[in-house]
Amino acid sequence: MRFSRAIVRKPGQSYVNGLTTSDLGKPDYALALKQHAAYIEALKQAGLEVTVLEADERFPDSTFVEDTAVLTEKCAVITNPGAESRNGEIEDMKQVLPRFFDTIEYIQAPGFLDGGDVMQVENHFYVGLSTRTNEEGAKQFRDILSKYGYEVTIVPLKEFFHLKTGIAYLGNNTLVLAGEFIDSPVFKDYKHLIVEKEAEYSANCIHINDYVIIPKGYDSTKKQITDAGYQVIELEMSEFQKQDGGLSCLSLRF
Repeated sequence: MRFSRAIVRKPGQSYVNGLTTSDLGKPDYALALKQHAAYIEALKQAGLEVTVLEADERFPDSTFVEDTAVLTEKCAVITNPGAESRNGEIEDMKQVLPRFFDTIEYIQAPGFLDGGDVMQVENHFYVGLSTRTNEEGAKQFRDILSKYGYEVTIVPLKEFFHLKTGIAYLGNNTLVLAGEFIDSPVFKDYKHLIVEKEAEYSANCIHINDYVIIPKGYDSTKKQITDAGYQVIELEMSEFQKQDGGLSCLSLRF
């Protein structure tokens, strides 16, 4: 899969009051802005034209744009995020995505779906059932994508917040895996790059064209990915990790 564009949203000052399950402390807003700017530069280095949306103070978590939509070559699917406080974030996406997509589909209540629970592997999509994505949302997503010839597999989660918290596709039939996914029969036919327990945060990395972007500070993960033949870009992600955010969460790539 080759990508040419990305959509991101700057974090607002309200970001520091967003939802989180972590105990890493409150984000430093100035540092979050600096890290976000570096993230945008990394996307550009990977060859993407980046659309930057302005911060929306109404929605503290809105910098995590990945959860609001799933983008495919044939359509865009606007989600219905599982956290009620985030539902309004999709309204902006309804205005932005028609610039790039002729066909827009929607997940409807009582279905809930976070984009962070969706991983694309070529023409196959995996959808995690989590606290943010329910069975109805996953089934709606499967029904929508089947119209376009895509295959969808639903994966119940046991420990991870989102599906992509613990897994990433790097192309070449290769997955980065952590935790519950390491021995999962669902992913047995792929090559595995296994992330150690203490480095699980680095499983949420993103493959864009000739690069893999990973969070800084995880040398074992970096070595595995480099040894597998990929060029690696490392980014500081401390202020987003504090709010349960990873690299994939901060952009929509297509």
